[in-house]
Amino acid sequence: QVQLVESGGGLVQPGDSLRLSCAASGFALDDYASAWFRQAPGKEREGVSCFSSGAGDTYYVDAVQGRSTISGDNAKNTVYMQMTSLTPGSTDVYYCAVTNRVSTCRGMGVTTVTTGWYATWGQGTQVTVSS
Repeated sequence: QVQLVESGGGLVQPGDSLRLSCAASGFALDDYASAWFRQAPGKEREGVSCFSSGAGDTYYVDAVQGRSTISGDNAKNTVYMQMTSLTPGSTDVYYCAVTNRVSTCRGMGVTTVTTGWYATWGQGTQVTVSS
């Protein structure tokens, strides 16, 4: 069974850090590009970051550039996103997803977080930043 399971979300204070995990089963993550998305209630899902194991590169949207790091561990078949300096604006449900349409995240840029390119999604993990 092909599955993605996110974890690592929670309630944190402004300025804190979190590491989100996305564990894959039923397939090898390194055969695909992985991405993190976020979604607030009533709003469209939007891309945050992309990781391509094959190309060994990443892409970040401007809003998280410098404050987030996406990475993968092939042995654990897991993708991570480390987020630092969290603000209340970071509060959302975060989802991971995979696609076979991205060969290089850095080379393809913002197109790599096109929601419609991703067919396999996790259930999401809630991140709440509040004092």
